[in-house]
Amino acid sequence: MEANFWRRSSRSGSNGACVEVRDQGDSVAVRDSKNQAGPVLTFPPDEWRRFIAATKDGEFDAGQNKVSSSRTTP
Repeated sequence: MEANFWRRSSRSGSNGACVEVRDQGDSVAVRDSKNQAGPVLTFPPDEWRRFIAATKDGEFDAGQNKVSSSRTTP
């Protein structure tokens, strides 16, 4: 990843629901492409690489390891 250059996935659609990523050397920055002046999340590079690897492995695919949000009331 080129330092100080915001990138968007080539798989991003035209609906604007994208994130942009920038290598900052000692961290990786992530922001909402629709709100470029908004908050930026930063991650250590090794943590970002693990996240990308898990994503490619399908760890976050819909229907996989879902946690139920349903609650029961006493």
